[in-house]
Amino acid sequence: MLKQHLLIIDPQNDFCDLPTTFRPANPLADGEQLAPALPVAGAHADMLRLAALIDTAGASFDAITITLDSHQRLDIAHPTFWCTGDGDGVAPFTQISANDVATGRYVPRDPAATSRALSYLRELEAKGRYVHMVWPVHCEIGSWGYAVHDSLRAAYNRWEERELKIVAKVVKGTNPWTEHYSAIEAEVPLADDDSTQVNAALVAALNDAEHIIVAGEAGSHCVKATTEHLVARLPDGAARLTLLTDCMSAVAGFEAQYRDFLADMQARGARLATSEQIAAECLA
Repeated sequence: MLKQHLLIIDPQNDFCDLPTTFRPANPLADGEQLAPALPVAGAHADMLRLAALIDTAGASFDAITITLDSHQRLDIAHPTFWCTGDGDGVAPFTQISANDVATGRYVPRDPAATSRALSYLRELEAKGRYVHMVWPVHCEIGSWGYAVHDSLRAAYNRWEERELKIVAKVVKGTNPWTEHYSAIEAEVPLADDDSTQVNAALVAALNDAEHIIVAGEAGSHCVKATTEHLVARLPDGAARLTLLTDCMSAVAGFEAQYRDFLADMQARGARLATSEQIAAECLA
C-alpha cells in the first residue's frame, strides 16, 4: 500500500460558510451568534466531505497534517494596521500598493511603521505573486474563528484514537509584518524570524510520503500558495500530489485564479480527484 500523507490547509471556522447550527452564541451579545470573519462559499460542505473521507478511508493515511492560519489582531493584512491619508479607516478587501503608501493614499496607523511597510510592499510586488490585500481580521490566535471546523476535528480525533497517531499541526502567519498564505514560507520571508522562512521539517515530512493528498481553504490563496511552494521543493515536483477538488473552494472574486492554479498543477503532473474517488481507491 502506498504511504499516504493527507495535508489539510487552514480548515478553520473563519474560512467556512457555517450554517447557524455550527455557530455558537456570542457570549458578549445577547441573541447573536458568532460568525466567520472570512467565509468561503462551499467551505462548510468541503469540510463535511473531508471528514467523511477520514472516517471512511482513514486507515489508508499514514499521516495527517493540518496547517493553521495564525494571526495577531494588529497585522499588516488587517484593517487595524491601516488608515487613509486623511485618517479614515480602510475597509476589508482593499488592495494597497507600494505607490499608494508612497503617495500617502494609504498609510499605517502608526507613522513609525511607514518605512517598513513600504519596503515590504515593494518586495512583495517584485515577487509578482500577489497584490497586497487588506482582509477582515481573521484567524486571530485564541478566537473561535481560529478553531478547526467541528466536524473535521471530530473526524481526525477519531482517526487519532483508532490509529494511535497524532495529527500534526503547523502554525503559520504569527508575524504581523508579512503575508503568510503558504505553510511552506511567508510571501516575504524575514531574516530575523525563522517562522517566516522555509519550513524544511514540513517539506521533509511530506517528501517522505509516496502520495500527498491536499485539501483545505482557500483554493485560490492558502492552498494555492502552499502547493506551489511545496512543488518547487519536492524533487519530483507535483508528480505525487492529488488535489481534492471537492474539498477546497475559492474566495469570491478569485475563481479564475483558482482555476488557473488547478490547471497549472495538473499540467505539472498533479492529479485532480474527488474525495469519493480517493475513498473508493483506498477501500479497494
